[in-house]
Amino acid sequence: MTQITALILRAISAGYQYGFDIMEACQLPSGTVYPALRRLEKAGYLASSWESTAAAQAAARPRRKIYELTTDGTTALHAAERRLAEARRLLRDLPPAPTGEA
Repeated sequence: MTQITALILRAISAGYQYGFDIMEACQLPSGTVYPALRRLEKAGYLASSWESTAAAQAAARPRRKIYELTTDGTTALHAAERRLAEARRLLRDLPPAPTGEA
């Protein structure tokens, strides 16, 4: 899983539900976020639905697609977070390079 994919999944798990909100939270352009959302949904990591017409009309805007993590998406995110934590630990605990003559 790429860092961008993990970041998008993390944003959705934190409550960002709409494409534009995910873009802002991740500080990524639409050309990165929307294709990733489609791939993640196709892979079974996300489910989506459209908000109600009434909600969109009340806010005077087009309907928005709502994204949520599936069980597989949550599992994948947790695995990515564990890998990141392990990488951080390895970086933190990396011993100094040996000095001397080679």
